[in-house]
Order: sequence, then C-alpha cells, then structure tokens
Amino acid sequence: MGMLIQVLNGLVYGGLLYVVSVGLVLIFGLRRVVNFAHGGFYMLGAYVGFAAGGIFGFWGGLLAAVAALAVIGIALDIVVFRPLQDQDHMVTVLVTFGILLIFEDLIHMVWGPDTISVATPEFLAGVIQIGDTFFPVYRLTVIAVAIAVGLGLTLWLRGSRAGLFVRASSVDPLTTAMQGVDTEKLSMTVVALGTGLAGLSGVIASPLLALSPSMGSTILIESFIVVVIGGLGSFAGAFVAALLIGQVHNLGIVYLPNISSMLPLLLMVAVLIWKPTGFSKGTH
Repeated sequence: MGMLIQVLNGLVYGGLLYVVSVGLVLIFGLRRVVNFAHGGFYMLGAYVGFAAGGIFGFWGGLLAAVAALAVIGIALDIVVFRPLQDQDHMVTVLVTFGILLIFEDLIHMVWGPDTISVATPEFLAGVIQIGDTFFPVYRLTVIAVAIAVGLGLTLWLRGSRAGLFVRASSVDPLTTAMQGVDTEKLSMTVVALGTGLAGLSGVIASPLLALSPSMGSTILIESFIVVVIGGLGSFAGAFVAALLIGQVHNLGIVYLPNISSMLPLLLMVAVLIWKPTGFSKGTH
C-alpha cells in the first residue's frame, strides 16, 4: 500500500508537470520559440491566483490567474515571440531567460523573498481512504485536472476546425497561410492558451508547493526535460514523459534521496542517446 501511495504522489507531480509542459509544447509548435520564460508564467500564475484568491476565493483566483496570464501571453507574443520566431534558438533562449529573471525580480519586489504557504481549498481539504491508508482529495483533484486538460486539448486538436488549423500550421505554416488561414492570429491564440495553462498550473500547485520567487526556475528545468523526452511539439509524448518524470522524481526522493535531483537529467540523457527525437515527433 505504501508503494501505491508513492505512485499516486508521482502521478500528482507528473500531472502538474504535464499542465506546465503542454504550454511549452503549444508555443514551440506554432512559434518555434524555445521559451525559457515559461517558468515565469507558472510563477506569476501562482502569485496572481494567491492574491486574487484572497478576495474572490480559490476559483476566482484560478480564473483571474488564467485570464491574466493569457493577456500577458498575448502581449509578449506581439512584442517578443513573433519577432523572435525566425531568430537563432540561442537568441530566443537568452531573451526569454531574461524575461524570466525580470518576472522573478517583480515578484521579489511585490511579495518579498520569503516563501508563502497556501492553504488547500476547504471543499477539497478532505482525504479518501485507500485500503488501510488515506490520500488527500486535493491531490486526486490535481490528477483529474491534468487528465481533463489532456482530453480537452486532444478533442480540440482532433475534433475542431481551429485544431485542424493548429496542426496544419505547426507542420507547414506557409502553406496553411496560403489556404486563407490567419496563422498570426492563430499563433497568438495558441500562445495565450499556453501561458494561460501555465497560470492554471501555478494555481493548482500552490497548495502543494510553497510560493517563492525561485519557483519558476525550479519547475522550468523539469518541464524542459519533459518536452525533450516527449519530443518537441508532441502532446502525446509530453503526457507520457510527464507521468514518467513524475514517478522518477517522487520515487527518487523516497528511495534514492542522494541522487534524486540527477535522475530526471540522467533519464533525459539516456532517452536522447537511445532516441534523439524523444518518444514522439510533431504536434499531434
């Protein structure tokens, strides 16, 4: 039963990683920008949700964070991502990493350097019995949110006209534009969706992880590991990779604490040696 709880905790962390990482996949798939600012979106979402939640409650804070980060994403797409999409990847890495540092400084100025604990929403604060032990309802909710995001994106991409345009544009934006699709508007919408999901992940992570100005950098590393292992531009690959990294992360902390931080990196190296394109390739 102890192993079952550890596996469930791994699914919780893996689900959280997926919601963060899928935004990276969305932005890279349309803009071809290696977005190191994505951890900053996650962090901003957490703090905006915390601030708005104190006024409007948990759900109000969540909606406020998603909306605010979508707006920020649109602004950055116009000012930064669109001009950078044809630049060398090293340029985009430097620029977006600089944006992450700016976000961290802003959080430090407004909320200070101390960590902030966020209480679990009262209506999700209970536990559920699994055999002879108990598991928090909120953690199961995080898993459910990740599954809902994955299913929602799959249905949107596979079953809607806009999803068809997204898949076509990710493969050949020029030909898609020649067919009458406004690829710039489509890309901006997808960036807004990606940053909004980062904000969502920040809010749902808040009761699990303490808020701090460095939380964006921390999640960014493992999010990129997920994207690289899953295959750049692959939603299905990101889902599998996130669940795998979640298990490696959690079981490593429990059973191999001295090297737990190295395990995701070692896994990434092994996968890249075995299959350089990751588990899958392409936006699908």
